[in-house]
Amino acid sequence: MRPVRLTALGLILTAVLAAGCATQSDAPQAAATGKPQWQRVHLGQGSGYDFPVYANHPLGGDMRGIREVVFIQHGLRRNGDGYYATGAELLKASGQNPDEVLLIAPNFPGTPDAAKHFDNMPVWTVQGWISGEDAASGVKVSSLQVLDDLVAYVTDKLRFPAVTKVTVAGHSAGAQIVHRYAVLNNVDEAVRARGIDLRYVVANPSSYLYFTPDRPVAPDYKRFAPYSTAVCPGYDEYRYGMQDMVAYAKGADGKTLYRRYMQRKVTYLVGSKDNDPNHRVLDKSCGAEAEGPTRLQRARAYWRYDSFLGAPDQTSTHRSFEVVGVGHDQSRMFGSQCGAQAVFGMAPAANAGGAACRAPQL
Repeated sequence: MRPVRLTALGLILTAVLAAGCATQSDAPQAAATGKPQWQRVHLGQGSGYDFPVYANHPLGGDMRGIREVVFIQHGLRRNGDGYYATGAELLKASGQNPDEVLLIAPNFPGTPDAAKHFDNMPVWTVQGWISGEDAASGVKVSSLQVLDDLVAYVTDKLRFPAVTKVTVAGHSAGAQIVHRYAVLNNVDEAVRARGIDLRYVVANPSSYLYFTPDRPVAPDYKRFAPYSTAVCPGYDEYRYGMQDMVAYAKGADGKTLYRRYMQRKVTYLVGSKDNDPNHRVLDKSCGAEAEGPTRLQRARAYWRYDSFLGAPDQTSTHRSFEVVGVGHDQSRMFGSQCGAQAVFGMAPAANAGGAACRAPQL
C-alpha cells in the first residue's frame, strides 16, 4: 500500500473517522453514540481479572495474522476512546496493513468512572494508576502489573504466533506510567529473547523517575546535585526517586535499574512549546518541581541525566526528539515525523504534514 500523507486536517477529524472496534455488550451506549466501543479482556494468572481496552480487532477472534502490536496509553482523563481514535487515524495514515497491526488503548478504570460501566474490574484512584499503585477496589493489582499482563497476552505464541514487535506508547500521564514501566518491569529481556522487539515511546510526561538523589540545578539545569530536603523533604520518594518504592518494584536498586534501563529501547518526545510552568495538568508537587519548572525543561534535564549517570563505556539504546512548534497535544505529538515513526514505523518522508522534529537542545 502506498503511504498516505498525514495532514493536520486528518488529525482534527480523528474522532469522526475512528474505525472498527469489536462490538461490546458491556457498553451499549457506544452503538448509539458512534464512539469506539471497548472490549473486556481477561488477564493475569489463576482466576485473574477483567480489564477494559479499545482495539481495532475483536480480541476473541483469530489473531494468527497479527505481526505487530501498538499500545497507546491515555492521559489523566482516562479517555482511552480518544487515544484509540488518534491511534486509529495514525495507523490508517501510516500505510501499514491494518489486518496485521493490533492497536490497543488500555483504559484504567478510575474512581469517578461509574458511568462508563467498567463493572467487576479493578478500579484505581485518579492518580494511583499513573505511578503503579495497586487498585483501590476489586482485584488488588498494580497498574504496572496490568501492563505486564497485557504484554504477556499479546506475546503468547499460541494466541499471537506471528507477533514480532510490540510498542508501548504514552502521552502526558500515560507517558509517566510508560516511562516507569520501561524502568521497572522485569519482563523486557525475556520478551526480546523470544525474538520480539519491545519498544517504549514516552511523550510529554510531567515527571521522570530518577535513579539517584541528584536533580538538575537551576538556573540552566545542566549540572546535577542532591536537591534540598529543606525545600522538599520527600523529593526522592517514588514516583520521582528510589525511596519508598511502589510495591511492584520493592527492593529495586537505582544503579542496577539504570544499567538495565539504558539497554531498553526507549524513544523520548517533548513538544518544544510544552513550556508553560502553569499548565493546568502539569504536576506542581515539589518532587516534580525538583526536576525543573516545565515539561520541556524537565525532559531536557532528564536526557542530560542519562549521560551524567552513565560510565564512560556505557552504551544506550535511547533516542530523544523535540517536536517543533507543538505543545501538550497528543495527536500532534504522535502524528509528528518522529512520533509516527516511533509508534507506527511511518517514514518521515511519507509524513510531510506531521510536525518536524529536531535533536534535543541540550
